[in-house]
Amino acid sequence: MKVLQANKFFFINGGSETVMFQERDYLQQNGHQVVDFSMRDERNFPSVNSVNFVGNRSYKSKSTSKLAKLADAFSFIHSPDAVRNIGRLIKETKPDIVHCHNIYHQLTPSIIGAAKKHGVPVVLTLHDYKPVCPTYNRLCNGKPCSNCLDGNFLHVLRNRCADGSLSKSALLYVEAIVQKLMHNYEKVDAFIAPSRFMQESIVHRIPPERIKLLYNGIDTNEISGSGADDGYVLFMGRLVKEKGVETLLKAHANSSAGWRLVVAGTGPLSDDLKVQYNPSIFVGYLAGDALKEMIDKAAVIVVPSEWFENCPMSILEAMAYGKPVVGSRLGGTLELVEDGKTGLLFEAGNVDELTSALDKLMASSELRRRLGEAGRKRVEAFYSLDKHNAGLMEIYKSVLGV
Repeated sequence: MKVLQANKFFFINGGSETVMFQERDYLQQNGHQVVDFSMRDERNFPSVNSVNFVGNRSYKSKSTSKLAKLADAFSFIHSPDAVRNIGRLIKETKPDIVHCHNIYHQLTPSIIGAAKKHGVPVVLTLHDYKPVCPTYNRLCNGKPCSNCLDGNFLHVLRNRCADGSLSKSALLYVEAIVQKLMHNYEKVDAFIAPSRFMQESIVHRIPPERIKLLYNGIDTNEISGSGADDGYVLFMGRLVKEKGVETLLKAHANSSAGWRLVVAGTGPLSDDLKVQYNPSIFVGYLAGDALKEMIDKAAVIVVPSEWFENCPMSILEAMAYGKPVVGSRLGGTLELVEDGKTGLLFEAGNVDELTSALDKLMASSELRRRLGEAGRKRVEAFYSLDKHNAGLMEIYKSVLGV
């Protein structure tokens, strides 16, 4: 089988890239061919297909002229470069299937239509809610939102969902309407939903028979926790409001139990949080062996998200290391963490409930051990990388009719 994988980043930028590269490695190790399609970037991993990658484009940069702004806005919705380059790549490599991951804005869903014009079936992994939410995260004024699920995208304009900006919100509204008119998402042969929550969200737009449930996977053969417990609560992730890090910091300050908190990550809130809270709590961005060691020695992993998480790799990783997880009762987290069995759940944004959950766990090493061991067994049974890869191949075969 020859699979063309499309993702706007060809380096590890987040969970979607982790999943894509896991799948890429599996395919290549099992005799299949992988064709890469992405955006040029100095951080990219090597690829023989990089000559066909599109030029680097960041929509956070500010164009100087009105003409440049208009061109940026157009390419944000439909990328002629991406359509041309993927068309050339398809002609050269003749893939059996195109698998799209995070393609929005830099590659755009226009490449779906381009692939279909060449007679190639398309699979799209739903790493976020973009087909039913113009801002992709289902947040309105910082709160979980379901307004646009029925296809009325005017809400994004009325509520200025894009950073409170009317112009940004208008652009996202136009993008959503154009994609709807072009039927790019409707051309996808199969959607991969990494959680049942995502599956149920997207069914408002896509026929249910085309949405395949496939949880993210983690290599439980490669990860083996040492059983260490250095007595600290660990948060790892972007320091942004929707990740709930402020709620966690308040819970830590609110507790009289004296447990230690470690926050690993960077983001827009970093400087302000260091001023408001003890700066020694923050250890910055960690990766590789440093992150693995930090997880392995943690007592508890906390995922206090205040948005609808999909299938967070951070939770799967924590369970693989045999760590109990404290997570908010929202979105896909509910499917991963069994309350009272592999971790504890709390109401998102509820400082007192989070404090209570963490106090309970940090008071008993035996409880932490028991929940962590159950989490390890659960991830082996339901979320192993082997199970994910087997499911991926079944989806490919169903699309190809083999």
